[in-house]
Amino acid sequence: MNTKKDDKTIAKNPNAYHNYEIIDKIEAGIVLFGTEIKSVRAGKVNLKDSYAVIEKNGEVYVYSMNISPYEHGNIYNKDPLRPKKLLLKKSEIHKLIGQTTMKGYTLVPTKIYFSGNFVKVELGIGKGKKLYDKREDIKKKDAERNMERYMKEKLK
Repeated sequence: MNTKKDDKTIAKNPNAYHNYEIIDKIEAGIVLFGTEIKSVRAGKVNLKDSYAVIEKNGEVYVYSMNISPYEHGNIYNKDPLRPKKLLLKKSEIHKLIGQTTMKGYTLVPTKIYFSGNFVKVELGIGKGKKLYDKREDIKKKDAERNMERYMKEKLK
């Protein structure tokens, strides 16, 4: 899935690509209330330990997505960690069910962003990485960083 250039990223999940090998991505809308939208516009969203689940009734929910309460919201603020419903087409939900029933696959929100005036969530279908896979990724990142430093010094 390619997002448009005018999309504005609000928050990314720092653990998604570290803990999971993301195989496929899908875009979903999210059901939010008024004060939650205001908090999202202010950038008060945390996706760190969030995950998505397909319920028995065929609806998809995101759990542990923290949207901080709006400061001026008073009694209208909702619970920051309440499950948030995702908006997907029935065919997309059936596709997700097929992919997540395979052993070790799960739904992980990778980022939340604005698409026009709408808030969208990018869901990644990921397989959990083993410890040695995580170590390999860290080694690759360090090697790339060292190569860039070396090239910068060489060009000076």
